Amino acid sequence: MHKPIFHRRSYSFDDGLKLVLGERTLVMGILNVTPDSFSDGGSYMNLDAAVERARRMVEEGADLIDIGGESTRPGHEPVSAEEEIRRIVPVIQAVREQVKLPISVDTYKPETARAAMEAGAHILNDIWGFRNDPQMASVAADYGCPVILMHNRRERDYADFVPDVLRDLQTSLDRAKASGVASDHIWLDPGIGFAKDYEENLIMMGHLDKIVALGHPVLLAASRKLFIRTALGLPADDVVEGTNATTALGIMQGCQIVRVHDVKQAVRTARMTDAVVYRQTAKEER
Repeated sequence: MHKPIFHRRSYSFDDGLKLVLGERTLVMGILNVTPDSFSDGGSYMNLDAAVERARRMVEEGADLIDIGGESTRPGHEPVSAEEEIRRIVPVIQAVREQVKLPISVDTYKPETARAAMEAGAHILNDIWGFRNDPQMASVAADYGCPVILMHNRRERDYADFVPDVLRDLQTSLDRAKASGVASDHIWLDPGIGFAKDYEENLIMMGHLDKIVALGHPVLLAASRKLFIRTALGLPADDVVEGTNATTALGIMQGCQIVRVHDVKQAVRTARMTDAVVYRQTAKEER
């Protein structure tokens, strides 16, 4: 089996929480505080329901929680920073009080990012990889927090798909570092389901190791995405096995974090894959 690259990182946050990458796959649970997300829109708009969902994800083995206040599905209606802040800040505050896991905030708006960090978030997750608003990089640098830079484009105008994705991510990396974001604080996301058609998503799933080779931890966010539903001919709430297949494929290529809806199943899939992949890596390092 091809030996994947695993990047070792350790983070200690001001509230005493810690996060370690490189020992096993981390599972990020998704908590959408939106009325229109493609999979669970409206389910957790109520504060109590959102906190209960976060607690359940802890019980199921999540390592961190990603909170978002705007759906980014194809054809979504953008919301203002004010509305996004109104949705997520109370949830971040309540989850931080009730759940002892690092919180990632899913936003591309600097105003929301700053409000989320002030409310207690630990990580910034930008679906535009700092390429939509350069002020996002400034916020990340100001707070010295880990950041997730996702690949995205406004148009699917690729000349050479995989090399173009790598160049786009390198642009995000350069922008982050130029703004003062520490290299060890940067994670990458291949942007499955964003500016990619069915075939391109499948191709990307087979070339995740090339993103890992850029030198930063890689987060895979393929959970319930359209390409899985298309491949299986199933609705979004019935593709847990397909999602778990992407999790295993990602880990085998070096992805170190998976962002998922179905935490319990993802944790089991990751632990089984880790048992093979991390054992093999440790054996070869001896």
